[in-house]
Amino acid sequence: MSHLVQTMAYAGATPWHGLGNRLAEHQPLEVWAEAAGMNWRIEETNVMYRVGSHDLDPIQSFPEQKVLYRSDNGKPLSTVSQRYQVVQPAEILEFYRDLVQVGGYQLETAGVLKEGRKLWALARTGQSALLKGGDEVRGYLLLATACDGTLATTAQFTSVRVVCNNTLQIALGRNRGAVKVPHRSQFDPRAVKEELGIAISSWDGFMANMHSLADRKVSKAESERFFQRLFTYSSARDGADAPARMNERGLKAVLSLFDGAGRGAALESASGTAWGLVNSVTEYVDHQQRARSPGNRLDSAWFGAGAFLKQRAWDAALELAEIA
Repeated sequence: MSHLVQTMAYAGATPWHGLGNRLAEHQPLEVWAEAAGMNWRIEETNVMYRVGSHDLDPIQSFPEQKVLYRSDNGKPLSTVSQRYQVVQPAEILEFYRDLVQVGGYQLETAGVLKEGRKLWALARTGQSALLKGGDEVRGYLLLATACDGTLATTAQFTSVRVVCNNTLQIALGRNRGAVKVPHRSQFDPRAVKEELGIAISSWDGFMANMHSLADRKVSKAESERFFQRLFTYSSARDGADAPARMNERGLKAVLSLFDGAGRGAALESASGTAWGLVNSVTEYVDHQQRARSPGNRLDSAWFGAGAFLKQRAWDAALELAEIA
């Protein structure tokens, strides 16, 4: 298992990243906590430092900061300000209790990244859409947090294309189907669910946009321009006057996926369409993009540069199809 993915569990089919301990469906949250490695707490203690280099030199505290560490093994997680509000592993799973019991949701994956610095759980909502040719897309709700300053506690609607296990955040136009709680604020599950209840209609808009993208045929020239735009970039360290560079390897990969090598590329919904453009990028990010390990790829695809690239592809496809 990847060093980045500390532990995780899943129910149903093996996840696209191929990691985790398999559980039977409809297990209690307590079983999920054990299998996903989330049955511990984030503890806090003062930052201490020694004045001098000798063992007998006095030890003092730094009151503006605190150390977060794991209760089960004592390993440090991060140093944060005293105002930092911790979200416990148990709170991530507990968020889904009523959604699973009365809302028809079903937990499918949960786990720990970066030795406990990042935590998540993913549940299927029961929503789905069927595009031309039997191309099924299912709706999910992802809840994730971090205790190292890299991620606000985020409840995010996402989708999975069944034929290839590609993941894509659900967005309606420029609006994101997510609720983010910064760690300077207390995490209130009820308030988050109320806000998500307003945003849940985004699935209907997302579904309508998927159908529109599947109906929008693209020419070879349009597809090449689409991918060239996504894979041309400039780096701040190159300087303002430096020419833009192209990721030739990534460009070649997505062109190949779109031209028929991608899983589901031959389906009527994706073959030569704007929906096919989007899924070529999501498959590249989720399955092919270079990464030190599957765990690193998962982290990027959900929370990092990969998620950003997929969102850019979605937005660019909407522009191409002239969807408001």
